[in-house]
Amino acid sequence: MIVRIMAEDQYRLDDSHLAQIEQLDNVMEQALNDGDEEKFQQALRDLIASIKENGQVVPVDEIVVSDLIVPAHDMTLAEARSRLHHANGTSGTASPESDE
Repeated sequence: MIVRIMAEDQYRLDDSHLAQIEQLDNVMEQALNDGDEEKFQQALRDLIASIKENGQVVPVDEIVVSDLIVPAHDMTLAEARSRLHHANGTSGTASPESDE
């Protein structure tokens, strides 16, 4: 599975990490729905740390499509709401990459 961290790199992760990513994404989504900036930021930090710890950076000369896109480390809850939550009609914050 390929995960892009916005404004950073793409990471290749074994599919065995999908459940952990989904769990952290659910925490971020709940914080997004609750309007809890602190909880959102902590979940985002945890998610990015997990991706970086368990994944390998995809070399820049290797062109691959991302399976998931994760918000940038400095994205605010308000930015996430406007960019991710409503952008493609899905509720998750770690959204599948669109064809746009």
